[in-house]
Amino acid sequence: MVGLDKNIQYVKGVGEARAKLLNRLGIFTLKDLITYYPRTYEDRSIPKKIEELVDGEEALIEVMPVTRVSEIHIRRNMTILKMNARDDTGVCQITWFNQPYLKNMFRPGEYYKFYGKISKKGNKIEMNSPVYDKAEEAKNTGRIIPIYPTTYKLPQNTLRKIIETGLCELDGKIPETLPDYLISEYKLLGLNDAVNQIHFPKTFDDFKLARNRLVFEELLSMQLALLALKNQYTKDVKGITFSKNVKMSDVINVLPFSLTKAQLRVLEEIDNDMEREKPMNRLLQGDVGSGKTIVAVIAAYKCVKCGYQAAIMAPTAILATQHLESFTEILKDFGIRCELLISGITKKKKEEILNRLEKGEIDIIIGTHALLEENVVFKNLGLVVTDEQHRFGVRQRSVIAQKGDNPDVLVMTATPIPRTLALILYGDLDISIIDELPPNRKKIETYAVTKGMDDRVNAFLKKNIDEGRQAYIVCPLVEENEEINAKSVMELAENYKKKIFPEYRVEYLHGKMKAKEKDAIMEEFKNGNIDILISTTVIEVGVNVPNSSIMVIENAERFGLAQLHQLRGRVGRGEYQSYAILKYNGNSDVIRKRMKVMTDTNDGFIISEKDLELRGTGEFFGTKQHGLPEFKIANLFEDIGTLKAVQAIAIKIINDDPKLEKDKNKLLRQVIDEKFGSRIEI
Repeated sequence: MVGLDKNIQYVKGVGEARAKLLNRLGIFTLKDLITYYPRTYEDRSIPKKIEELVDGEEALIEVMPVTRVSEIHIRRNMTILKMNARDDTGVCQITWFNQPYLKNMFRPGEYYKFYGKISKKGNKIEMNSPVYDKAEEAKNTGRIIPIYPTTYKLPQNTLRKIIETGLCELDGKIPETLPDYLISEYKLLGLNDAVNQIHFPKTFDDFKLARNRLVFEELLSMQLALLALKNQYTKDVKGITFSKNVKMSDVINVLPFSLTKAQLRVLEEIDNDMEREKPMNRLLQGDVGSGKTIVAVIAAYKCVKCGYQAAIMAPTAILATQHLESFTEILKDFGIRCELLISGITKKKKEEILNRLEKGEIDIIIGTHALLEENVVFKNLGLVVTDEQHRFGVRQRSVIAQKGDNPDVLVMTATPIPRTLALILYGDLDISIIDELPPNRKKIETYAVTKGMDDRVNAFLKKNIDEGRQAYIVCPLVEENEEINAKSVMELAENYKKKIFPEYRVEYLHGKMKAKEKDAIMEEFKNGNIDILISTTVIEVGVNVPNSSIMVIENAERFGLAQLHQLRGRVGRGEYQSYAILKYNGNSDVIRKRMKVMTDTNDGFIISEKDLELRGTGEFFGTKQHGLPEFKIANLFEDIGTLKAVQAIAIKIINDDPKLEKDKNKLLRQVIDEKFGSRIEI
């Protein structure tokens, strides 16, 4: 039997050049190929009569040519081919552009099927650039056709053919991944039928059955993995019981500002957790600017005053440095010693810090993933705070926690997730939410504009910079890519420096630059030495530059709403009125709806609900967000019912067999090891 791990290059009809195109889609093996599911489907199974055709729709007709194909040369490199065909109700003109090889393809008197877009002008009916088959064939027509997300130079019909070939090679022998008892109890399709029917369903009922089986498995394996993780943390583990005599109010009372009710509620939840014997494992969700950092500072104060050390882990050196400033400023009068550990520091300084940390001469260490290194040893670690946790996998979280004796863990994220989903997705964590902003935060005025407004946007930028403000300009790509009409950072920076704003200080930033270089530029921007910073999304996390009041986002339609909201949160951090300007291309209904959501609300939780609704889960719950694999087929907005049902099933399975050791659960154990093995251990 053919192995699922067979290199895609050696599947019939692929070869080296096509393998490279498939690799771009994340397809490297035969298994990747057969689990590359369609994005949507076209029903090309039922032909319509010519008299029934509707302007603008896509339709299938079965007709006989009544003229030969004529070729008209419009200009160099441009030819149009036309042919008339009829059924018993009327005539349709069929048109192709630049496909001279079709000239002798169709014979009058024989029947063919054509599927394409209809255009009606008066009594004239036309079909443009259709796909076609002979009447008795069913390659491109006559059935439900899967439509895949694809890449430049890899047409749909080529990808479809390769997937069909891959399924033929496997010949119905894909190893089953769910136990028999689940398949029969929940009336699920077997894996072979499900995979074949998801790609090439004969009816839409077949498609529904196939999708139901695949979604069930995807969500069940994720729930089992999360429950296994929770068990890992909570199984009879004794944590640190922090003293009731150390009061968080010691810090709260000396702050130069008042905390919101939401912050106080969350601190109470954390205080209760810390005073319990069981280790705290809490997710703190709060919108951009809701004041999560001060909550972490106060929790760290309690930890240190009870005789322990705290570790604060941030995704970037800039953010870690910013945290150091905040922690030091608030805790300096309490005699608490804070220190920074990032990759940029000298070898000598690093050795000195590690030595002091091990001796207990540092109370709070703030750093990047440098904190995960083996040589980072604590005398008495009591609290671990990870900021923007979607940047750290689940496994990394436990690596740092293992540096202490079951320390308390607080995970903070500014990526709001609807509560029902958060409870299910972060099944291994308790959840706190800061759902109000401090009273001094001004609403960021947001405008969505099309490309024709460039001059007005630039005039607005100029006015604000002349008043002493700074601006971010964000674009989605680093290099120009022939498939995607998005400006690259370097090109854009060049244009701003030389043509648009030669009088201002313009710099650029992108993910491929060295960390030191990025940090130096951010430092310059923070200190007011750069007027306009052109960047990719590397600036989306936590950077605090109170003087920057304008955020312009190029190609805003290419970002998720949650990400646009994160980016927008980089401004509005000072006393000045701030603005976000979303430049977008395209006029589709979904794009307009998404831009409207952004201009209507600044509430991250509402935005995340809408993001799920309009965009599906895709990137929203990809590895970028929470260290778990992206879903290939489940959509958490559509499939919330299945998700809830599956959660109950997963709890039942784990209660009966916590480590999935029973024979009947062997396949489940394999699936979880394969999908999540690098991130968790059962």
